[in-house]
Amino acid sequence: MFQNRAEALALALPAALFAAAVFLAPVVILLSDGFRNPAGGWTVSAYTGFFSDSLNRTVFLRTLKLGAIVTLVSAVIGYAAAFAIVGLAPATKGRVTGLVVLPLMISPVARTYAWIVILGRTGIVNEAFQAIGLTTAPLRILFSETAIFIGLLQLFLPLMIISLISALENMPKDAVAAARVLGANWFQVFWKVILPLTKEGLVIGGTLVFTGCLTAYITPAILGGSKVLMLETLMYQQVSVSSNFVSASVIAFILIAMSFAANILLKRVATARNKQRSTQ
Repeated sequence: MFQNRAEALALALPAALFAAAVFLAPVVILLSDGFRNPAGGWTVSAYTGFFSDSLNRTVFLRTLKLGAIVTLVSAVIGYAAAFAIVGLAPATKGRVTGLVVLPLMISPVARTYAWIVILGRTGIVNEAFQAIGLTTAPLRILFSETAIFIGLLQLFLPLMIISLISALENMPKDAVAAARVLGANWFQVFWKVILPLTKEGLVIGGTLVFTGCLTAYITPAILGGSKVLMLETLMYQQVSVSSNFVSASVIAFILIAMSFAANILLKRVATARNKQRSTQ
């Protein structure tokens, strides 16, 4: 054990300085470009100019909307899948959990290109729709918000399931059975028992999924193309096509701010839910 706190801080200082120099300093330098005034000093004109453009506002709202929808759907599917997996026998649970983790071992590029084969005009989905008579002509699914939503959901759903499995395993084993014996229906069991006891897993999973949706580039670029832009693909265009590093810095700051805001919001919702439950 360390003799005093000063000794512990002295030992941690080199690692802290290294992390600050390698990770923190480049981020600060990048983000500061959006606040610099070419004439000298600091300004927020780059941000007001960014949001004054209708295209930028549309891309911002689309990114926020798809991130929120993917996170919500992931939570719904994740709870159902995690609850089913936790109830399996230990050996079977390990195998099924391995299948959930398996997609994370495959390159996102390969996983995204697979959706082109599935969602294309001659893909499995369109052929199935035409075979059962839902449509007479191929549907345009690729290069749309629907395609991006499907790709992002498939990409980040395992993160939500894994987080919720861990939370459900730490929940008291008899909590659900006790609630059922006391007369609670399944909706009440989930809302008043499962959700409060697994809020930490939901916060972690929701943060990972939402942040991943905001920062993913490959999936929106391939499935959305240049017709359906998101903030990350717009940032790439600003750097590679327009060489507008100030605008790219603004987008990077917005993405980081949205990620932190999502985490804070999820924590506040979970805390408010706990306070409401304790006062009842």
